[in-house]
Amino acid sequence: MTESTNWNENEQILHSLKDDILVTNLDGIILKVSEFTGKIYEVESDSLIGKSVYDLEAQGLFTPILTPIVLKEKKKITFVQTTNKGKKLLVTGIPVYNEDGELYRVVSYSHDITELADYKNFLITMEEEMERVKSELDLLRGKQLYDAGIIAKSDEMQKVISTSLQVSEVDVNVLILGESGVGKSLLAKFIHNKSDRKSGPFIEVNCGAIPDSLVEAELFGYEAGAFTGANRKGKIGLIELSDGGTLFLDEIGELPLAHQVKVLKVIQEKQFYRVGGTKPIHVDFRLISATNKDLQQAIQEKLFREDLYFRLNVVPITIPPLRQRTEDIVPLIHLLLKQFEEKYNKEKTLDEAVTHHLLHYDWKGNVRELINILERLVVISPSALITVDQLPEYIKDSVGPAPFPIDENQTLSEMMDAMEKQILLKARKKYKTTVRMAEALGISQPSIVRKMKKHEIL
Repeated sequence: MTESTNWNENEQILHSLKDDILVTNLDGIILKVSEFTGKIYEVESDSLIGKSVYDLEAQGLFTPILTPIVLKEKKKITFVQTTNKGKKLLVTGIPVYNEDGELYRVVSYSHDITELADYKNFLITMEEEMERVKSELDLLRGKQLYDAGIIAKSDEMQKVISTSLQVSEVDVNVLILGESGVGKSLLAKFIHNKSDRKSGPFIEVNCGAIPDSLVEAELFGYEAGAFTGANRKGKIGLIELSDGGTLFLDEIGELPLAHQVKVLKVIQEKQFYRVGGTKPIHVDFRLISATNKDLQQAIQEKLFREDLYFRLNVVPITIPPLRQRTEDIVPLIHLLLKQFEEKYNKEKTLDEAVTHHLLHYDWKGNVRELINILERLVVISPSALITVDQLPEYIKDSVGPAPFPIDENQTLSEMMDAMEKQILLKARKKYKTTVRMAEALGISQPSIVRKMKKHEIL
């Protein structure tokens, strides 16, 4: 095969490739190009031969150029190159050595990745949009929870709400567990209001508040003349009133053992007889129960039926005590303060020291105790500013003074700025977005952005 034939064959192979291939000498002069190269740069391929890649970069045909980098590094180099038409090319340069082991050519090839770059930008935009929508949904959910009187900033309460939303979609029995005062009845109403039964009745029965002798009559109702002192027209029971809605048995652990089997029967069969009645009454309700007792311990002590427990405990939801979800305390304070301001037509502000005491107090009575304290403070405070003096002694005695780092080399303004910056840094690390930061800190999102710029927090 002659040298001319060999050259022609190489040229044919080069031009048959559907890639941008370009060969330069050590001075950056283009020696060979594939036909596809011209299409990439939107010029005639032959017009590139003999030209310098340095001159072509200066003219803006493409940038940056590979040749000098490959000559310097003496190895394969890959990066993204931009053409004068705005195309993005993934360019690879390879050093070529002669028989003496000397570098004498640079071969480069590229792939048009403009669409991939566009897809990447599109995905980034979509991720930002999804984050925005997620933030809006979080705000909407937060508002719905706020309107329902529920605060769920902490991870623990977020899980409680997530599970509650799931079970609200189906008529499964729910057992809400938690200490006294954590808000079990509030969560039961939330589940009811999110369910398909929200237009039906929500009947709450406190099993511990009904005298043993009246439990059956209150739950099942009675016919006229069923017993001495009975209403002569009879009475509809609480279970019957829940037809089409939700029956909430609060403090189910207090239900007398003698009546538990009857409650179990109506849960299973969804029918019962009134006291003194002979006609079965069918009822359609969704059951939610709650207790602050350890029902498994009660079963061991023969105070609670095991079969009833399993009927109630299909989906258990445990509300953590307030002392285990301190992130919820400040938002709860804001919510309750607003409610009591409206109720008593008073404008009140909490001194920072008061907030410190409320935040660090061990709330054994949980949310109910916090409600009690804030209502008292709003009512008895003689001025618009509620100070530590108005706090009950047992709260003041149980919580030390608020820590305040004093630096003699700083002014009050400088110390406040330093503290504000630390709060923002912690909030950014935890909540990620400015929308969630604003919601958690109780200020507007533009204020968060402005303060972050002020403290040079990126």
